[in-house]
Amino acid sequence: MENNEYPYKGLSINGFIMLFFQLLLALLIMALILILGWIVPAAILSLIWVFLSSGYIKQEPNESRVLVFFGKYSGTYRKVGFNWINPLLTKKRISLRIRNLDVEPIKVNDKVGNPILIGLVLVWKINDTYRAVFDLDSGSATYQSFVAIQSDAALREVAGKYAYDNESSHAEELTLRSGGEEINEELERKLNERLAMAGIEVVEARINYLAYAPEIAAVMLRRQQASAIISAREKIVEGAVTMVKLALDRLDEENVVKLDNERKATMIGNLLVVLCADEAAQPVVNAGN
Repeated sequence: MENNEYPYKGLSINGFIMLFFQLLLALLIMALILILGWIVPAAILSLIWVFLSSGYIKQEPNESRVLVFFGKYSGTYRKVGFNWINPLLTKKRISLRIRNLDVEPIKVNDKVGNPILIGLVLVWKINDTYRAVFDLDSGSATYQSFVAIQSDAALREVAGKYAYDNESSHAEELTLRSGGEEINEELERKLNERLAMAGIEVVEARINYLAYAPEIAAVMLRRQQASAIISAREKIVEGAVTMVKLALDRLDEENVVKLDNERKATMIGNLLVVLCADEAAQPVVNAGN
């Protein structure tokens, strides 16, 4: 979005030079009153002295003043230090410093309808003082409220486009748990689109909290545990089959014993029971022929 801000190009004088000038003016006023007795000229100069006194501004780094001359925008003053400018200008102070917002976790539905809790941390600053003043009510509390509301809306929009994890979606799909930087980049882009209207720039946005809502957390935990058990069993069975095959091949290669198909099936069954069992197998000694 186009930046409508432009720098102030009017008269600006070093504040200490202006103080010295006012000191000379004060001495002149005293001389007119005490020495010459000119009350009216002294009164006029006194009014000028008071008028000049209202033009001083002290500005620190990352601060600015939006200057308005009888309702007309005259530019943004960013010069640091002690200076003097036209006292007729209305000076609205705007902080350009980086600010932080920790958005409390909110409950939303993900892509597949599961209720989840998601929160974010946001780093932002004002980069267009014109929009910040004239497109939005000024004031730190107003900025914080606007950013908080828009952050909530952007977070809901992004969270609703993705599933929490791959349990109920295709494995290749991006999810909130696996998305990482991609999800954060999209969230930052959405926030910039929403906050640019008020002259606010998002420096960084990151999801800092993600969990299932309490009402389904226990069910989802059991599902994840079941999935983990199945995956572990698959690995165990795969390894057991490989070991049984290796044992049979070694017996055949080294002519240890000749087994018919029935005995091979019995041996395979016994080995799989031993290798896949959760508990240690109890050996049985066969003393028959």
